[in-house]
Amino acid sequence: MASPETTTTDEHTALEAARVHKRTLTTVVLSQILGGAGLAAGISVGALLAQDMLGSDALSGLPTGLFTLGSALAAFLVGRSTQRFGRRLGLAYGFIAGGIGALGVVIAALSDSMVLLFASLFVYGSGTATNLQARYAGSDLAPAHRRGFGTSMAMVATTVGAVAGPNLVDPLGRFADSLGVPALAGPFILAAVAYSAAGLVLFTFLRPDPYLLARRIAADAATKEPGASESDPVPKVGIGVYVGATVMVLTQIVMVAIMTMTPVHMRAHDHEMASVGLVIGMHIGAMWLPSLFTGVMVDRLGRTPTVIASGVTLLLAGVLAAAAPGDSLGLLVLALVLLGLGWNFGLVSGTALVVDATVPQNRPRAQGTIDVLIALAGAGGGAMSGVIVNATSYQALSVSGGVLALVLIPVLLWARSRRTVTA
Repeated sequence: MASPETTTTDEHTALEAARVHKRTLTTVVLSQILGGAGLAAGISVGALLAQDMLGSDALSGLPTGLFTLGSALAAFLVGRSTQRFGRRLGLAYGFIAGGIGALGVVIAALSDSMVLLFASLFVYGSGTATNLQARYAGSDLAPAHRRGFGTSMAMVATTVGAVAGPNLVDPLGRFADSLGVPALAGPFILAAVAYSAAGLVLFTFLRPDPYLLARRIAADAATKEPGASESDPVPKVGIGVYVGATVMVLTQIVMVAIMTMTPVHMRAHDHEMASVGLVIGMHIGAMWLPSLFTGVMVDRLGRTPTVIASGVTLLLAGVLAAAAPGDSLGLLVLALVLLGLGWNFGLVSGTALVVDATVPQNRPRAQGTIDVLIALAGAGGGAMSGVIVNATSYQALSVSGGVLALVLIPVLLWARSRRTVTA
């Protein structure tokens, strides 16, 4: 039976964790609002800027490939940094690096330098990776039955900046033009300011560090177990890590491939930039805004139903994008909203699966590795999307992506059979 002193200590620890968790969510929400605005720049006009500078549609998916490849390196570094120093430094420096990359894109557009453009897009990807990594901070100190909610709160704030960004394409273009900067580089001016501000917010206010506190609490609890010691090896991750990683990688490939080529597809059908901004803005809103409800859905209905919902929704998005006439703005909006929603279902449920199957001692390393895979998947999807469309059509790309999403269902069946065998 626990002594009164032990009970009092445990209650104090729980209260401390709850207080820091609340403060962490507030800080992460503010940083994600700013980070969302920076994230939207590359999604909105990255492909179009490269198309103008390269004069070719075939390589218009390259910018997405580059900044998602850059985000892979950033995800690796942030994950390793978190394991040693906590969330604060890795997230802060990741966002600031993204801001530097965005500024480099503006300079590249001014000087018409393709080499600088590609290098800057690679560095700009740091902001994308950091924006995703911040969701883990929302779950570090969350109770087990609230992990989906903690993740979703960190994500939903991205909606404000992410939706506003694409819809500012026209005014930012005019602002850039007034400064003598190519109009398509305008959103990257916003990204440079927004990413840098997000990094400063995290560096200043993410104290105490949620991961370091969670690790300390877990270590204290472990040493109270009979026969346990601080020298015990770090436990292996559970099968949920592999399932969650597969879910997030597949949904990333499908979402990035279709999203990247939609602005190019729309411009080929004479849509104005304001219409492109509307479609991408609605898409990004659907990626992040439903997170609040998705988190509750994951916690209450379970991880598996949400993963299945992700696959089915992405299939519908791909079929609708392929069937929509090129001049139908409404159907393209609906298709891209479904695309964002399907990605959201996959990311929140996949993240919850990973957190469930890890402990603080091995969690950051697993999370960083998974986000590297997500970034590489996005890089591949973005880079190949232009090649596929150039060789076939936007319709073929969309249908193929939707069908690929259905692979999520066999993955769940495999995981269930593995758990049965283990049991």
